[in-house]
Amino acid sequence: MSTLIKGLQAGLKTTWSLGKIIFPITLLVTMLQFTPVLPFVIDLVAPVMGLFGLSGDAAIPLVLGNALNLYAGIAGILSLELTVKEVFILAVMLSFSHNIFIETGVALKVGVKLWVVLVVRFGLAAISGIVINLVWKGGGEIAQYGFAPEAAAAPGSWGGIFLLGLEKASFGVLQLALVVIPLMIMIQILKDKQYLQRISNSMGPLTRLIGVQKNTSLTLASGLIFGLAMGAGVMIQAVQEDGVSKKDATLAFIFLVACHAVVEDTLIFIPLGIPIWPLLIIRIVTALGLTIFISYLWRKSEQNQKGVVST
Repeated sequence: MSTLIKGLQAGLKTTWSLGKIIFPITLLVTMLQFTPVLPFVIDLVAPVMGLFGLSGDAAIPLVLGNALNLYAGIAGILSLELTVKEVFILAVMLSFSHNIFIETGVALKVGVKLWVVLVVRFGLAAISGIVINLVWKGGGEIAQYGFAPEAAAAPGSWGGIFLLGLEKASFGVLQLALVVIPLMIMIQILKDKQYLQRISNSMGPLTRLIGVQKNTSLTLASGLIFGLAMGAGVMIQAVQEDGVSKKDATLAFIFLVACHAVVEDTLIFIPLGIPIWPLLIIRIVTALGLTIFISYLWRKSEQNQKGVVST
């Protein structure tokens, strides 16, 4: 019984902590969609779309995906007539950079520096778009979308807009609670039954490869399966209770920025009619390559500092 109580308390605490980020941001961004603010941002971004091989209209899903989430970005894509290449570029860019406000808030809770999150996420999105545009010469045919969600009617008044925002914000927090609370109870059971050590051992090859300690394995597993926002409860608890260092938390987050919720975030692009295996491979290879490289540079820097101190 004490295990269930501890897990429930941890789940409620995490839901409250993240809900304070998710609720106001979702409410604000939802309302901004019905003001001149988001159209202004889209017009501002549209001229640079050519760098990524995209038309100006492609700024719509990019802004929506970053301001809200992947589903909003996909809805934006489905509303446009784009080529297969454009859709694929958008899918890759959005897989690296989406839900930026909430997931950045999560990163700050874990202890990752703001500039690291923004540089890595926007950097990966921009570089991937430019590289794919330069390398891929095909995909000029118009994309045929498999199926599209029915568009909801826009609210007719500010009261309706506010209620829509409240609905989406409340649903976001509820969705978080439905994932986080059972997850934290399960994690507490695993801890009390000594199963976490087995999980850490099974992920040993990955933690060694990217240069982090074994106690980071649970953070990696939760992010890979549930994503940055939904897996944040485990990440925060791991940093606070399991002795995960700031360095390891940062490296784990860099890895997960490129490769989180690998099943869900890959499968939701199926309706767009693009090849999803290349999308998955790009995310995994980028995550491994970037994290290994940064881990190497970090280790060399630490060795150089020790050398200076010893002399």
